[in-house]
Amino acid sequence: MLKTVAVVLIDLTAPFEFGVVCEVFGIDRTEDGVPPFDFRVCGERPGEPLQLSVGAQIVPGHGLDGLLDADLVAIPAAVIRGEYPPAVLDAVRAAAARGATILTVCSGAFLLGAAGLLDGRRCTTHWRHADEFAKRFPEAKLDPDVLFVDEGSIITSAGTAAGIDACLHLVRRELGSGPATVIARRMVVPPQRDGGQRQYIAVPIPERDADSLEPLLEWMLETLDTEHTVASLARRAQLSTRTLARRFAAETGTTPQRWLASQRVAQARRLLEESTLGVDEIARSCGFGTAALLRHHFRRAVGVTPMDYRRAFTQC
Repeated sequence: MLKTVAVVLIDLTAPFEFGVVCEVFGIDRTEDGVPPFDFRVCGERPGEPLQLSVGAQIVPGHGLDGLLDADLVAIPAAVIRGEYPPAVLDAVRAAAARGATILTVCSGAFLLGAAGLLDGRRCTTHWRHADEFAKRFPEAKLDPDVLFVDEGSIITSAGTAAGIDACLHLVRRELGSGPATVIARRMVVPPQRDGGQRQYIAVPIPERDADSLEPLLEWMLETLDTEHTVASLARRAQLSTRTLARRFAAETGTTPQRWLASQRVAQARRLLEESTLGVDEIARSCGFGTAALLRHHFRRAVGVTPMDYRRAFTQC
């Protein structure tokens, strides 16, 4: 269970990325049904100000001993440097060795790479830093295109918004979709974006509201139990299949079928948590048709079977 969260700050930390971690884990939302977190802001020298990347300062209230029993160690973005504080690297290594989950936002992955914890692991960082990261940490399996990578005990994410996605993903993974949805609603952000979506979308989203695919996306969400093909969606949107695929990638960062599958899995998670419906009924209501197909997509996306997920997160 995710209970204790320690954020590690170094000089020239980026305040927005630090704020993302604070917003998800540092605010008391127990009135909304979100379990409380023991939230610690840690630095090498507690009580001494650290310079932020924007000309302000921040004073960590905890030393690196705050990592000793933390369930999650979060490393926000900071200005990239040649060397990182040895004491911080040692503290992060020790946390990883005892089984803590480590999460980085944007260039925070460089600190984790300097600690040697990304060798042989899939990971990501902001696309602008991908080339430098690959040169400095050739043993890491960098994927520069995705929003975030969940490697179990280590989660790395790309730029600012992707850090939000990664944090909410972790809450959903550990506490279920209910708390993640509550936090997302309070933050006024989408409750779920799949980590495999592209970071950088070269084709701009159309400027005119009339050109947006939002009505189609809303209709797809309302009709998850209906079979949808690219051809049928293109007809609904009055576009060619090629144009639909291009526009869909521009607005969502993924393909229609992948987006649809991720939304169906999200709906299945909610029903497994909040209802007593059987797996067959859930499969039909989410559009998977059969329990076998639901299990296939669910296990690939979530990492466990639907029944194992229900036993862990049921609210009924």
